[in-house]
Amino acid sequence: MRYLFLLFTFFTSLFSDAQELEKSLLWKISGNGLKKPSYLYGTIHITCDASLDENTINALEATEQLYLELDMDDKSIQMKLMKLMMMKDGTKLSTLLSAEDFKMVDEFMKKNLKMSAKMFDSFKPFMISSMLFPKMLDCKSQSVESELMKITKEQNEEIFGLEKAEDQMKVFDEISYQDQADELLKTVKDDLENDKKEINEMMLIYQNKDIEGMLKMMSDSDNKITSENQDILLNNRNKNWIPIMIKTMKDKSTFFGVGAGHLAGEEGVIKLLRKKGYKVEAIQ
Repeated sequence: MRYLFLLFTFFTSLFSDAQELEKSLLWKISGNGLKKPSYLYGTIHITCDASLDENTINALEATEQLYLELDMDDKSIQMKLMKLMMMKDGTKLSTLLSAEDFKMVDEFMKKNLKMSAKMFDSFKPFMISSMLFPKMLDCKSQSVESELMKITKEQNEEIFGLEKAEDQMKVFDEISYQDQADELLKTVKDDLENDKKEINEMMLIYQNKDIEGMLKMMSDSDNKITSENQDILLNNRNKNWIPIMIKTMKDKSTFFGVGAGHLAGEEGVIKLLRKKGYKVEAIQ
C-alpha cells in the first residue's frame, strides 16, 4: 500500500510539473528559507505599450532591489556593448553574403536607417537586424525594462544584472554568423513584412500574459536564430541565473525582470526554481 501511495505521488508530481503554466507575467517566489518573498517578472524588450499594472508596481515597492538581465543603469554598458558587437576572426558581412546580396542590404539600410551597411561590415549580423526592430512597429517603441528602472530609481534602490555584457554578447558568437547573415538577408528581401507580422503577434501574446505562448512562438518561428538556438538563447542562460537568483534572494527581497521567454518551459526559470524547492506562484 505504501509503495502504491509513493508511486501515485511520484506520477502526480511528474504530471503536475509537465502542466502548462498559468497566464501571468508576475510571479511570487517564497519558501525554502526566504525571510521575505521576491518577484519574477517577464518583460518584452520592445513594445508599443510598456505600462505596468498595479500588481507589478506593488511588487516593485515591496522589494529592495531590481535585477535585470543586464545592469542597464551602468553608464559604461553602451560602450561595452559596442566593443562586443564585432565578429571574431575578422569576419565581415560582405564575405558572408554575395556581392549582389550585400549591395541589397546596403541599399535597404540606406533607405531605412540612413546609414550604409559598410559602416557595420564587421558587426554581428543580428546586431544589424536589431537596429531595424523599431521599423517593425507602427508606433514609437517603448521598453518595459526602462519602466522598471524608472520606478526603481524613484524608490532610490539599486539596479543590477544577472549577467555581464560579455555573457550576453557571447551568445551571438555561439550562433552561426552565416545563419545571422542569412536571416538579415531574408528580412531585407521580405521588406520587413514577416518580421512585422511576427513582432505584432508576439506583442499580442505578451499582452495576454501567455508566457507558454511566447516560448512556443519562438520554437515555431521561421527565424532560425530563434527556433534552432534555444539552448544558447534561453536554457543555458536560465541555468546560469538560478544560483545568482538564489544567493540574491537570501540577502534581499528582489524584483527580477527578464525576457518573458525565459519564464516558461521545463528549463524555464519558474520550473528551475521550483526544482530547487522554492514556491513560485502566479500573481493574477
